[in-house]
Amino acid sequence: MKKSSIKFYIIFLLGFGVLFSGCDKNNDGTDDIPEEILQIFEKPLYSQAVWGLRVEDAETGELIYDLESNRDFLIGSVRKLYSVGVYLNEVGSDHVFVTPVHRQGEVDEEGVLNGDLILVAEGDMTMGGRRNPDGTMAITDFDHNEANSLGNAELTEPNPLWGYESLAKQVFDSGVTEITGEIIIDDRLFEPFDFRDEFDVRPIFVNDDVVDVIINPTEPGEAASVEHRPLSAAFNIESGLQTAGAGEEEDVLISPEEPECIGEADCTGSVTGELPFDFIPPLTDTFPLIQTFRITEPSNYARTVFIEELIKAGVTVNVGAVGINPIGNLPPQNTYTEDTKLAELISLSYSEYAKLILKVSYNIGADTTLVLYGLTQGVNNINSSLDVERKTLTEDFGINGSDFDFVDGSGGGFTTSTNKATVKLLDDMTGKSVFPEYFDALPILAVDGSLAFVTDFESDPTLAGAAGNVRAKTGTFIEGTNNGPDFRSQALAGYIDTKSGKRLLFSLVVNDVGIIDSLDPVLETFQDQGTITAIIWKDN
Repeated sequence: MKKSSIKFYIIFLLGFGVLFSGCDKNNDGTDDIPEEILQIFEKPLYSQAVWGLRVEDAETGELIYDLESNRDFLIGSVRKLYSVGVYLNEVGSDHVFVTPVHRQGEVDEEGVLNGDLILVAEGDMTMGGRRNPDGTMAITDFDHNEANSLGNAELTEPNPLWGYESLAKQVFDSGVTEITGEIIIDDRLFEPFDFRDEFDVRPIFVNDDVVDVIINPTEPGEAASVEHRPLSAAFNIESGLQTAGAGEEEDVLISPEEPECIGEADCTGSVTGELPFDFIPPLTDTFPLIQTFRITEPSNYARTVFIEELIKAGVTVNVGAVGINPIGNLPPQNTYTEDTKLAELISLSYSEYAKLILKVSYNIGADTTLVLYGLTQGVNNINSSLDVERKTLTEDFGINGSDFDFVDGSGGGFTTSTNKATVKLLDDMTGKSVFPEYFDALPILAVDGSLAFVTDFESDPTLAGAAGNVRAKTGTFIEGTNNGPDFRSQALAGYIDTKSGKRLLFSLVVNDVGIIDSLDPVLETFQDQGTITAIIWKDN
C-alpha cells in the first residue's frame, strides 16, 4: 500500500503519449452556459483540458446546454449506466439468481451420498455475503473492492460466507450426513474472462473475490493487530507489521496482492512494515485500516469454503478441503434435474445488485453483468456479449453506433462515448418499467456512494439544496505513464431534479486534465462537477 495511492481505475501503458486540447471557448454551445459554470471550466487546473456538457429536459426534450456533445470522450465508469441499464431492462428488477446444489450419485438409508456434491454457479455476485436482515444489500461509501487503490475502505457487516453456510445447512437438512465422493464447483456458466490482468472472473464468488485485511495499531514497539476475513484454510495471512511511534512514516505492505497459490496447501500472504500509532487512515479518518488480497482462483477458494461449511453443518466429507476444483468429475452441462437438487440459494433482487454496482462502482460486478446479459442473448463470453449489447443499444435504444466504443462492461481503459449517446440512454431508461429501480441505484449527491463526499457548498449556500436532488454515475480514468499518473477523465451523468421542479438529463465530462502527483486534483474535480450540477439545479 502506498500512502498517496491514486490508482482509481488506472491502466498502466508506459510511454503512451497524450495529445491535449483546450476548451473551445468559441464553440456556440457555450453561449447559454451560465458564467458560474464557465468559470469552473476555466480554472487553472483545467488549462489543458477539454470539457463537454449536455443537458436536456426529460419531459419536453428541450436541449438546455450543449457543449461538445458529439466529441468522443473517455468516460470511465459512467459506462456502467449502459451495462446495468441494458441487463436490468432485460431481466427485470425482481430477477434473482438461484444457485443450486446437486448430487451426482445416490443417498442411502443412512444418509450417505455415494458420489459427488456439486454447487452449480449461476453468476450470483455476492452469494448472500451482503444480505442485510431487512432484505437489502449491504453497501458502504468506501467499498473494499477499491481498498488498495484508495488506501482504505469500510467493511460491510453481514457474514461474507452466509450463502455457503445456508447451502451447507440445507444439504444436511435434506438428510445427507456423509459424502463419499468429491465436492465440486460447476463454474461453466460462461467463459472465464480476464479482469484487468489480475485474475480470471468465473461465475462463482466469495466476498467479491477478495480477502479483507483488518489492521489496527497497538502500542509503539509492539506487533500491530492484523486480522482477516473470511477465515478459511484456502488462504492464510502471516503478519510482521509493527506499531511505530507517533510521527513515524507509515509503510504497510501486503504481499503478494494477487497470490497464485489458492488451491494449494498452506497458501499464505504476508503483511509487513510499520504503522504509526497516530496514523490517520485515509477516507474514513479512523481505524481499522482495510487492505485486500485478491482471490485469484475463485472456484478453488469457493470449494474450500463450501467444504468447511458442510463440516460445520455436520456433514462428513471424505476429501481434503484445500485443493484444485475437480471439474473433470462434472456431468455434461445442463443435465441436472429437480430430482438431484438438495439445496438452493435464492439471491436478493437484481435491483439490489444494481445499487451495489452503480453506487460504489463495482467493476467486476459490471463486467459480470455484461456477460450475464450476453447469456440472455445466447452467447457466453465477454467479447460476444459486447457485440450483442451493441446491437441492443443501436437497434432497441436508438443510440448511434459511432457514438460509443466499449472495451468491457465497467469502463476500463479507453472506453468512450459522446454526451449525446449517454443522454439518449438516460432518456430511454426513463420510459422503461425498471426506471424507478435504475434511478434509485444511482449515487446521490452529498448522500451516498461515490457522491457521498461531494458536499462542499459553503462558498455558495444557495447551492446546498441540490444535495439529494442529483442522482448520477461517476467515472474516473487515470493512466500510468513515464511522466507520472495522467488524469485522463472525470465524468458524471444522470438526473437532476431541479429547484423549480423539472427533471433534467445530463452528461458532464472533462478529459485530459494532465499529470498529477496526488489525489487532490481528482477530489477537486469531483467537487467541481458536483458544484456544476448544483448550479444547474438552481438555475433551471
